[in-house]
Amino acid sequence: MKKEQQIQKENVKLLFDSPYLRLADLQYAPGKHYYDATRRTMENLTAVKTDEEFRTMLPDAASCIVILELPGQEPCLLLTYEYRYPTGRFLLSVPAGLMDESDREKPDPVLSAAAREIREETGLEVAEGDTLGIVNPLLFSTPGMTDESNALVCALLHPADLSALSQEGAEGTELFDGFCLLTKAEAEQVLEDGRDEYGNYYSLYTWAALMYFVSDLWRKQGR
Repeated sequence: MKKEQQIQKENVKLLFDSPYLRLADLQYAPGKHYYDATRRTMENLTAVKTDEEFRTMLPDAASCIVILELPGQEPCLLLTYEYRYPTGRFLLSVPAGLMDESDREKPDPVLSAAAREIREETGLEVAEGDTLGIVNPLLFSTPGMTDESNALVCALLHPADLSALSQEGAEGTELFDGFCLLTKAEAEQVLEDGRDEYGNYYSLYTWAALMYFVSDLWRKQGR
């Protein structure tokens, strides 16, 4: 039987506050402290949610597995090169972004956020005949240091060509340096290498997208 460790709201202290990131002190026992880097307000921290609130909460962001089926071509996985400030480099990445308040008001907030992020970061629209589905509703990134979470969404798109591809929709601190389209064999090679074509490492969400693509699980979507 697992042991529950409930953290009470009155034992949470805000140590650092900014518009985009906060640091919370979670006192889980007398004199015992754990620190949580979070995007959430103190009232909305994952650690203080009830079981029901935890199981029904929305993720902070959506990460998208974008697969293109172009006429007469082999399906390919669309990734981007996005500058990741904590690493100081452009990393092979999936289109992704935080949920807006406007997304939360939609019937399906996660899919709304995913479609918007795909449009902003790739220039592609989810059109009639395309499918957009949730692979996983909420995944924690590194729960040893943060409660940040992402939904994993798969978009199967059928553009006539690649003329619409664009990264001009970048906002705020977002900075991109092109796209990477991988066939199944090429994606398998990136998985085997553990690095991109430039020899650089990539994120766990990129690994998840590569695995989902090469495993052919995406073929079950919408079928």
